[in-house]
Amino acid sequence: MPVLTAFQRALTRALTVLGLVGAFVLTTVAPAWAGENTFVEVVPNSAQAGTRVSIRAGCDNANTRQADVHSDAFGRVMLRPDNGFLTGQVTIPGSKEPGDYPVDLRCDNGKTATTTLTVLNMEQPSKGPATGGGGTAGVSGTGSMLMIGGLAVVALAVGFGFFGNRRRTGSGS
Repeated sequence: MPVLTAFQRALTRALTVLGLVGAFVLTTVAPAWAGENTFVEVVPNSAQAGTRVSIRAGCDNANTRQADVHSDAFGRVMLRPDNGFLTGQVTIPGSKEPGDYPVDLRCDNGKTATTTLTVLNMEQPSKGPATGGGGTAGVSGTGSMLMIGGLAVVALAVGFGFFGNRRRTGSGS
């Protein structure tokens, strides 16, 4: 039991120190005040060329007025007020080269923000890969032969299991 008591004392000391540090931090650190709330985000921020993306932004205290967003990925878009934010949607042209494109927000109050949109341009395959016919593709009736053989092996295994586990009756020791 002495080991358990030493462990309990060490745990009590550690929790006490942690509590004192937490109390010190909470009483001496000044609260963080929210500063300017100017931002722009693109959802999804990685998108295939030819798909539609949503843009959401905030212009500090000017979210009741329109704002302008520009990017080489899609051109110019006007964002409109929507539930306290500025929102809009745009389609990335299908011919757009893959890469990272800056998305710049310019608010009516002079505030600006920037984010990055990654355009993907992966070609979609039109059919499966040409892998050949396979080893048994040209042989007719192979599938049914494999099925019959598999069923025969299962039947033999069940039979051996049934007869092997039978108890012998009669006089014995």
